[in-house]
Amino acid sequence: MKQLQKSLLLLSFFAAILSSCGRQEGGQLVGVLDRPKWRGVNPYGMLYIPSGTLHVGAGDEDLSKQMVARPKAISIQGFFMDETEITNNEYRQFVQWVIDSLAHETLQHYVEDEGDGSADKQLIDWEEPIDWEESAQELEDLFFQGNERFSGRKELNTSKLVFEMQWLDWQKAAHDRNANRTSHLKKEKVKIYPDTLAWVRDYAYSYNEPMTRNYFWHPAFDEYPVVGVNWKMAKAFTYWRTKLWNMYRGIDEPMSEDFRLPTEHEWEWAARGGRELAPYPWGAYYTRNAKGCLLANFKPGRGNYPEDGGLYTVPVDKYYPNDYGLFCMSGNVSEWTETAYFENAYSFMHDLNPDIRYDAKDEDPITSKRKVIRGGSWKDVAFFLQTGSRSWEYQDTTKCYVGFRCVLAFLGRSINDF
Repeated sequence: MKQLQKSLLLLSFFAAILSSCGRQEGGQLVGVLDRPKWRGVNPYGMLYIPSGTLHVGAGDEDLSKQMVARPKAISIQGFFMDETEITNNEYRQFVQWVIDSLAHETLQHYVEDEGDGSADKQLIDWEEPIDWEESAQELEDLFFQGNERFSGRKELNTSKLVFEMQWLDWQKAAHDRNANRTSHLKKEKVKIYPDTLAWVRDYAYSYNEPMTRNYFWHPAFDEYPVVGVNWKMAKAFTYWRTKLWNMYRGIDEPMSEDFRLPTEHEWEWAARGGRELAPYPWGAYYTRNAKGCLLANFKPGRGNYPEDGGLYTVPVDKYYPNDYGLFCMSGNVSEWTETAYFENAYSFMHDLNPDIRYDAKDEDPITSKRKVIRGGSWKDVAFFLQTGSRSWEYQDTTKCYVGFRCVLAFLGRSINDF
């Protein structure tokens, strides 16, 4: 009996060895069998935009006669896009996260036995509560002090709100195969608090101070689009959003793509809503419907800002969405894209997922710092609302009429495959 048991034990031992050596595949080419399952993602507040082909270019007369949007047929991979522009309240979550991270670091709230002891290697213990009253003295450096205080108020020193983002330069990696990986890894610290003074600075002899004081923090504007963010601040938000996503996903769940700004032509493809050559997201050649109601928030006439229902910006879900379900793809605020602006870009860009990027340095010529914005804003005339109209702003400028929304590349042929 003991001999039989010993034989069975040896048999099971050898069976385990053989199975670990590939016998479970039966000698067939079946791929790695313990791969995690991937059933796609369904990001909150985002809509799926399918792959497709579109003809880019002006959807109506090129009033500027500059030929910066020449007709061209291109193809776009499917992606998810925010159904609305990023709101003040959503961006405030980012700001609050940075405030809390600074407080945790000041109070030395780190996960035990993590990192090498240096502050930039240690992991923050987000479960540790922050007692702002009890720790007021330790956290006082986060607030204005002494002569910087106005009327004795305790106000946050927003210049201290700095966030470090990272990215890989895939173009450099692809064209310099012998370089060390660290040379492709880029880091940059960005001040992320919105420039609320843009409401005053953008207009001469105009009283907009109430918007400066209230627009970003007052609950009346929670669902309005965030403005006063430059291109780098918008990029920092997308990096933080990816970081937040990865912090709370399942440990064994495969990584998805990163959140990012849309490319210029992803934006145009989404704005058309599946309508070929449509000059506006709603398709028509006019900015009014059959009842004479304006269909977007823009400047209908000289000095006539409120006729469309909004003197400045309006909540991000006002006006009817396009056929993809996206709100305010024209009007309200212009939107940053990932793409660098060149007048003749359509002449040399590829016809498959076209995108032109340039990581402009501080010492570069100012024309190298132009980034494409799309959609027109509450202060623009109807021409800039057209889906084919191109415009730009410098990447380091902040405007009270420019915001953004995020996209997430879809992994696979079509969402219907799942």
